[in-house]
Amino acid sequence: MILIFILVAVIAVLALTERSVEHLPFAVAALFLNAALLLLFLADLERAILLSGLLAVAIAGLSSVKFHHSALKLIVPDLPLVFAGTVPFFVLQYPRMMLGVLAGSLLFALASSAILLHAAGSPIPVGFRILLLLLALLGLAMATASKGVRSLRLTLTQGRCFYSTFMASLVDPVCWRQFGGLALSDIANEPLPLREATPARSAASPDIIVIQHESVFDPRIFGLPVEPVVEAFLSPPDGEFGGLNVDIFGGGSWQSEFSLLTGLSSASFGSSAYYLFQKGAGRFHSSLPRSLASLGYRTTLISSCRRAFLSYDKFYGSIGIDERIFADELPPPFDVRRFEATNSDAVFLDAVIEAYAKRVAHDPAPRFLYALTNFNHGPHNRQLVPSRQFEKERAFAMASLPDAGYAEYYARLAETASSWQRLKARLASSFPGRPVLIVHYGDHQPVLTKQIERQLKRPVDNGRDNRRLLRTFYAIEALNIPGFNPGPGADLDIAFLGTIALQRAGIALDPVFATRASLLDDCRDAYFASASERKRRFHRTLVDMGLIDLPPNARQSR
Repeated sequence: MILIFILVAVIAVLALTERSVEHLPFAVAALFLNAALLLLFLADLERAILLSGLLAVAIAGLSSVKFHHSALKLIVPDLPLVFAGTVPFFVLQYPRMMLGVLAGSLLFALASSAILLHAAGSPIPVGFRILLLLLALLGLAMATASKGVRSLRLTLTQGRCFYSTFMASLVDPVCWRQFGGLALSDIANEPLPLREATPARSAASPDIIVIQHESVFDPRIFGLPVEPVVEAFLSPPDGEFGGLNVDIFGGGSWQSEFSLLTGLSSASFGSSAYYLFQKGAGRFHSSLPRSLASLGYRTTLISSCRRAFLSYDKFYGSIGIDERIFADELPPPFDVRRFEATNSDAVFLDAVIEAYAKRVAHDPAPRFLYALTNFNHGPHNRQLVPSRQFEKERAFAMASLPDAGYAEYYARLAETASSWQRLKARLASSFPGRPVLIVHYGDHQPVLTKQIERQLKRPVDNGRDNRRLLRTFYAIEALNIPGFNPGPGADLDIAFLGTIALQRAGIALDPVFATRASLLDDCRDAYFASASERKRRFHRTLVDMGLIDLPPNARQSR
């Protein structure tokens, strides 16, 4: 009787954490397999089932924490991230969350010890234990064949199936291949013929300036109002603008950088997406800067990080950015130590435009400039905007949502918007005849938006695409470019933003970018989440042409 009660209680708890009738049989099968494995060593069903249930709750809890901070659930290839410097980062940025994880870990250890010492039942013969293990393996195989691990792969951005998704990754060959190197998860067997190159619309090649705004999102996504200066920044009246879907939430800005510059989704590489700047250096031979360099453009990166950050210098060099300038190399009056106290956009963007102006003055060739800011990175419980500055904007935000973190976010956004209006005016007056296309966008939402959802009592978005957490903004503005049509644009996936920039600049598209442009109708505002077979075939073409250099064992279709 006690055993039946334990079994029913464990399955009920599992069902509550899964919140999915569809995938519950797989979760139960995985639970029984873990219990059968533990039974080999413990000899009684009571402790084996209790420990298996406790382990399921622990996995679901850790996955829920990861989901809260990244909008992606825990899978097996994430485990090496523990040794990749992420733990010190999380301790520094999110001490309360890490304290909760530590407390949960201690509670897990105490509960496990109590079960091992005080919950023993009647021992079971070894032969029967082996039989139960074989039956559990058979049950898991049947559950896997019934739903398949691929269906659980598609739930990575949904706030359910935390335990079953992790257990599915244990038996998913794609997940295990990601330990050894890059592997595309959405690639077909047959290639897609490339389109013909698209000719330029005019003889003039405008400069292209792309600015990535760290952790910036449009407050209007959550129904929060904005002031005119901020509105003009997010939705410029003389520009094109819209919503931007990205692959990440809360951090990992380089994944957005990768998607914009290569035209690929970082999510296509699974958990290796976190390592793309390390594993991917020298493996991607078609990129936005390479395409522009072939048309005579000078290519420059200016980053608010130091040169030693991750593998930025190596990766950006490998995709065709010839000049790479980092915060510790910007010339005076820029002072990197003073800058890093706040990472102010007013200071950094002024240095960016100054560097651009000097290069344009000495070289008439068209330029591609990519600037990476860091001002609005969390946490937002630190006041980076000095007192007595943007106090009106801070008060406006507090009146909209009484939350100090949001007020700090909005004050930083207001400083960015004000600085950008001033610098855009400087560009227009300093180079009255020079055509310039300016693209700026948010790389991901900060963790703060989860707090905003709770404050506003909005339902958590656990739908199939979980788009609200992965939505930022983009804006495209033009100086001295005839034929540019301002106004609201279509919502985009970030993998298409580079292609759209080339189209709006009116310059030639090579066959790869022309083909990618043709996928817009197939994928619309989603790239990785799209089920487009043409996209999968396009990936096959890039691999077959050597434009994506994957290990041989990672080239088969998924």
